[in-house]
Amino acid sequence: MRAIKYILLGLLASGIMVTACRKPYNPTIVSTDNSYLVVEGTINSGDITNIRLSKTVKIATDTKVQPLLGATVSVEEQGGAAFALTYNYTSNKYDSGSALNLDQTKKYRLHIVVDGKEYASDYVAVKNNPPIDKINFKPNGDKLEISVDTHDPTNNTRYYRWDFDETWRFHANYQSDYLVDDAKNIRLRTNDQMTYYCFASDTSSNVLIASSAKLSQDVISQSLINTIPSSSEKLELRYSILIRQYAISKDEYEFWQNIQKNTEQLGSIFDAQPSQLNGNVHCITNPAEPVIGYVSATNIQQKRIFINNSQLPQTWFQTSPYSCSLDSALYFNPKTMRNEVEAYILDGGGVPVESITQGGYIVIGYTYSGRECTDCTIRGKVQQPSYWVP
Repeated sequence: MRAIKYILLGLLASGIMVTACRKPYNPTIVSTDNSYLVVEGTINSGDITNIRLSKTVKIATDTKVQPLLGATVSVEEQGGAAFALTYNYTSNKYDSGSALNLDQTKKYRLHIVVDGKEYASDYVAVKNNPPIDKINFKPNGDKLEISVDTHDPTNNTRYYRWDFDETWRFHANYQSDYLVDDAKNIRLRTNDQMTYYCFASDTSSNVLIASSAKLSQDVISQSLINTIPSSSEKLELRYSILIRQYAISKDEYEFWQNIQKNTEQLGSIFDAQPSQLNGNVHCITNPAEPVIGYVSATNIQQKRIFINNSQLPQTWFQTSPYSCSLDSALYFNPKTMRNEVEAYILDGGGVPVESITQGGYIVIGYTYSGRECTDCTIRGKVQQPSYWVP
C-alpha cells in the first residue's frame, strides 16, 4: 500500500502550479518543515495485523520514505484488552505476530507512542469482508487488464478497497554458460550459479476502490485492478498476482477517494481540485498536529492467480529493458594482434556466454555480452518464491 507515500507529491505539484484558472494550493502539511506521522495498515480481525509507520518528507529535499522505528504500537479494544505489535525488520512493519481473533461486537483502535507523542485512531467497528469471487484477466488492445469480482449477499459491505503484490518469472537476454572467477579464470557455471531465469516482484501503488452504494445489490463486477502493457517483461513467461480485499466504511472510502483525486487526477483545469486529507488518526498530545492515515478493522480476504504466456495473444512481443548484442573475443586475433579475451572479458567486464572452438574441441575464444544482458539478478532473484506453482 504505497499510495499514502505519494500524497505530498500530488499536493506539492498542485501547490506550485499556477494557471489563469487555478489558484496555488499550499496546505500547511507541505508548506512547513515539520515531519508528520503517516500510518498505513488495517486491523486484521482474522489474521496477523501489519502496520507501517513513516514520516512525511518535503519533495524538494527528500523523496525517500523511511520506516519509523522505536514506536510502541498496540491494537486496543474499547474498554477492554490491548494487543501489542512489534517491529518486524523483514517487512519493515509493526505486526501482531499471530492472528487477532477480534470480537465482532466490540470496537477497536490503533494506539501509537513515538518521539514522546501519543497518537490514536478512532474506535471502529469490525466490518465483515466477503470473499473475492474471481480474478479476471483479458487482453484489451495492447495491454492486459486484470479485474476482480466480489459480492456481499447480505448487502452490508458496499465499500471496498484492494491492493496487490505481483510476481513474474523472466529471463536474461542471453544464457551465460561461463563465468570469470576471482582468480580471473573462465570456467563453466554450476547449476547454482546460473543467472538466466529469475523472479521479480512489485506492489500496487494506485488507490483501488469501488462502491456498490448506488446499486440495488452489493455486487462489484470487473473492477479494474492492474493494467500491464503487452510489451512488458512481466508477461514474458509467467505472471502471478495476489489481490487483497478490504471491507471499508463510507468515511474511509471518501478518505481514499480524496487521496485518489489528489495524487492521480490532477493536471488540468478540468480535474478535481486538491484538498486537505482528513483521516481518523489523531495526535492526542497535540490535537492540532496533522496525521495522515485511516485505520479500519476487517477480515482481509485475498486470492492469487497465475497467468502463463501461452494464455496471451501470440502476436504480443515482450521486450527487454536493455538493448543487447553479442560480440566475440578470441585469445589471439591475427587481425587485431590482441588477446581479446583478456581485454574484453577478463579485464573489460564482459560476461562470457558460449565458447568458440576450433576443430570442435579447442577453445579459441568466447562470445560475450554485458552483465545487464546476461545476469537476471540485477533486477530479480534466482530463488523461486515459496508460493510459486510450477
